Order: sequence, then structure tokens, then C-alpha cells
Amino acid sequence: MDPKITESDPPPYRNGITQVLQYGEFTATGNRKVRYAVSLTERDLTIQKITSTPAGRSKVVFNLRDCVGCRAFSADDNADAYFSVYFYPFKRRWMSSGVARQRVEQCFRVSQFQDPRANLEEAEKWAGTIREGSVRQQHLRNRVLYSEVHRPCSVMLLVNPHSGKGQALSLFTGHVQHMLNEAGVPHTLVITERQNHARELVREADLSQWGALVIMSGDGLLFEVVNGLMEREDWEEAIQTPLGILPGGSGNALAASIHHYSGAQPVSSEELLVSCGFLLCKGLVSRMDLASVHLGSSPSNPTRLFSFLSLAWGFVADVDVESEKYRHVGAARFTMGTLVRLASLRVYKGRLAYLPVDEVDGEEEDRQSSVSLEEMTSVSPQCQPPSSAFCSSTLLCRPSKDSPCQNAAHNSRNSNNAFKAKNWEPMSANATLTGPPDSLLVPLDQPVPSDWVVVPEEDFVLMLAMYQSHLAKDLYAAPDSTLDDGLIHLIYVRAGISRTALLRLFLAMEKGTHLANNCPHLVYTQVRALRLEPYSPKGVITVDGEVVEYGPVQAQVHGGIARLITR
Repeated sequence: MDPKITESDPPPYRNGITQVLQYGEFTATGNRKVRYAVSLTERDLTIQKITSTPAGRSKVVFNLRDCVGCRAFSADDNADAYFSVYFYPFKRRWMSSGVARQRVEQCFRVSQFQDPRANLEEAEKWAGTIREGSVRQQHLRNRVLYSEVHRPCSVMLLVNPHSGKGQALSLFTGHVQHMLNEAGVPHTLVITERQNHARELVREADLSQWGALVIMSGDGLLFEVVNGLMEREDWEEAIQTPLGILPGGSGNALAASIHHYSGAQPVSSEELLVSCGFLLCKGLVSRMDLASVHLGSSPSNPTRLFSFLSLAWGFVADVDVESEKYRHVGAARFTMGTLVRLASLRVYKGRLAYLPVDEVDGEEEDRQSSVSLEEMTSVSPQCQPPSSAFCSSTLLCRPSKDSPCQNAAHNSRNSNNAFKAKNWEPMSANATLTGPPDSLLVPLDQPVPSDWVVVPEEDFVLMLAMYQSHLAKDLYAAPDSTLDDGLIHLIYVRAGISRTALLRLFLAMEKGTHLANNCPHLVYTQVRALRLEPYSPKGVITVDGEVVEYGPVQAQVHGGIARLITR
């Protein structure tokens, strides 16, 4: 629909207090009799329809932050040229309340000159200035400073065609592909063929060819990519490659977290895909925490994984695994799995310990000072430019969050000496394991250090360690979490909770209010490291929603060592 605008006098040098950088009058692409006055400032593109009727005197203003791209082109059959601008502003939904990003294209005909080349040069001038204005939108929000890097870059885009309802590839071609083309982001599509295909691919890839690795799937494919990067000999450089996530699976937890961090209202389904596609096209790169997870069924030869989202045991892990049979219904599988598991609620026996935030802030910072410069830059709050960056902007700095240890119910400390050691040595780097040293952990066959808290209870319904805000697109599990706060947000529920109370907790989790409902069985605290020792010989533990080896497990967070395309 054409915007309605008033007849415009020649533009002043300043529009209010904002200087007009460019002004022009152009005709509509479908009707030469319809003319528009277009003015460009550092922040906005303003479009006014030139008309003599007072009824049409209005204007449409687009913020350049909502612009993903602009292109100029010429027509083969005449001397005219054109430029199209692509915006994704927030607009009200048609059938429900709230707003979501929706595509708006504005196309103008340039026909001032007899010479076709002159018209094309004018169109290219406008397109270039609009693109530069969109990229130049530096801003400081939530203590995050974004600044410009340079286009173009080539993106490897990995798609799991079987994720979710099996529609990831059609969602890509229907929504994402044209957005990338509009933004001028060159990309190569890679369709994964089997489990761990992406892991093997990025482990051996020449990453110098790629400006970013983007995943369109659920969280499982990103889990493969992160661990493939961390298994490389050059892992320190490899993990600096910006990562992107587009929701194409069932859970889409990280995609929901990124959308939440952008400050937008909650959305779902294809609206979430459009939102994440927009953020991908804008190309702002932030630091992201990773957790180093050790699995210890064989203490002499432990397995080490890297996690970007969660570590779960008990009710949550069981629902994740048991709901696989309902995968054909998409995200509703988790609701069905929750109801089935509630009907036969279990108690899980084990021992849980953790290192509180306040125990690390002093002594551990001194201990970290001996780490190499490269390792320090991955955890330090000091600003540094990343070694590689995505297309339009990159995050230079975000200070680490020094939040006190919080607990929604209680934070008991127990001097269980059988589970603690007075003197301890941190885990040494295993020659067969790559990645940063875990200076807060000791081997799983040794007691935890004396400054750890041992939970006195040994009967649980669930244990959930989160590093991002969302456990699924509609489960706001860790409201205090940020992308790079250097914290593990630990939630556990003690045995004795009723089915009704547990269901009430998960319903409250949809809005992130579960930590404030004063449930006596729920405990929440912020930690730097944790250890879980299940007592039962059989069970399920998941890392980022993926089933891992069952047995003793411990984890330490490493602040900001990865890079994620977000806003």
C-alpha cells in the first residue's frame, strides 16, 4: 500500500534538529503520476506523497535501524532506474495483540535524466547512502556498545532438514533466503545428512573462508557446531567465529533467548524466525558464555563437552527425551511430555554441590590472573575487538555482571566433609582435551573443594542449570540470565512437591514468574561451577537438550569465550 503524504516544500537544511542528508522526488513504480518526496537523515527515511488534497497530508517515517538493505537496479526496456529499501519494523499483528517484525518494501522510480546511466548512478547513490546510514547506527543499550565492521562476509548456513516438524528447509526458502538477499549477505547452504555431520564439518573446515556459521535447526545442531569448534587444535581462534541461530526445531531455546535479549515482545513460530532473521541480517555480534561439562562414568578417562544452554537431570531431562515420540507435533511435544511425566512423577536420588558466586569473586580472580593472555581475553570484562566479525556491526565490550548469589527459597551450607576437600588442586589440562583450563574444578573422583556448598537434601524432582534465559521458546526459565554474565543459573526442586504445584511452576515459567511464587520446594541460586552425582545406576542427563553419558557430571562456566550474532 502506498503511504499517504502531503505536498512538500523544498526541504530545509535541518528537519527540526536533524539534518537532512539527501532529498529527492521520485515516482511510484506502478504509476508515473504518483510522486513521492523522500528525505534521508542520519536516523530516518521519510516518505511523503506529493498531493494537493489536504486529506492526504501525512507522512511515513522509517527508522534506519529497521532497515536490512537497499539495492539499485535498472530496467531493460527504458531509461529509468529504481531503488528498493527493505524494512522490518514492529507492526501490530492482524489477529492478536502485541507487535512483531513485518516486512515492508519501499521501491522508487528514478527518471530525472535522459541518460539511463545517470538515473542508475542516482539510484545507486541513494541505495549506498541508505545502506551506510543503516550500518552507521551505533548505539549504547544496556551497557552494550555496538560499532561498525565491514561487509561483505560469506556465511556458511547449516540446515537440519529433519528438525522440528521437518520443515526447516522450507522455512529457510520461504522466509530467510530473501532476507539474506535483501541484506546483501552472501551465503552457502549446507544440508546436514546425519548426526554429528555438522560437528565433523566445522572441525575440519577452513574457517578463514567464512565470516560466520549460521545454524537453522533446533538447539542440537548448534551443540554439534560448538563442540566441533572446541575440538580443533586452533579452538581459541575457531570459537571466535560468529555463530548465528535461526529457529527451525522444536525447542528453539537459544533463538528465544536472543529475541528476548533484543528487548522485543515474546513471539512464536514464524514470527520468531523473522525476528532472528532480522537480527542475523543486522549482524551485531556479542560475547556468549560456554560451560565446560565433564562426564565421569570413567574417572580415569572423562569426557568433556561444551554447552551454551543448559544441563538437566530429573524431570526436565526425562520430558526432553520421552517427548521425542511426539516430535511430529512440533513444540507441543514438550507440553504433552510434561503432562505424561506429571502423571507418574518420580523422585531422583543424588548429591548436588556448587560453588557460589561470592566464593569466586575474590580468590578466583587472583587465580585467573595467572592464565595466559588469550584465556584472559575470553573471560575478562575488558574491551577487545574480536578476531573475526559478521557483516554490519560487532560488539566490542560488555562488562561482566557481578550479581550476588540469589535464592528463591534458601541457600543452605552444609559441611559434609565426606564430599569436600580442605586442600585441592584444580584440574590440569588433559593433553587429549582442548579448550580452556577448568580452574574451579577438581577431578570427579576427588571430593569437591571446601568452599563449595553441598546441598543437604538428596531427593530431587529436577535439577536444571541454565546459562541463557529460555529453556524453550515458551519457557522463560532464567529471567536474570544474560548472554555473557559468566554465571550458571541453578534451579532445583526438592522431593515432596505435589503434581499440582509442579504444574503451576511450569505454567508460571512461561512468563518467567516461577521464581517469585514462593514455592518451598524450589531453590534458585547463581553459581560458577557445580557437581551432580546421581545415585541410581540408570537415568537421563541432557546437555543443551542432547542426551549424554549418564553418571557423575560437573561443569564450570567460561564467560564470553564464544561469539553470537544477536542485538
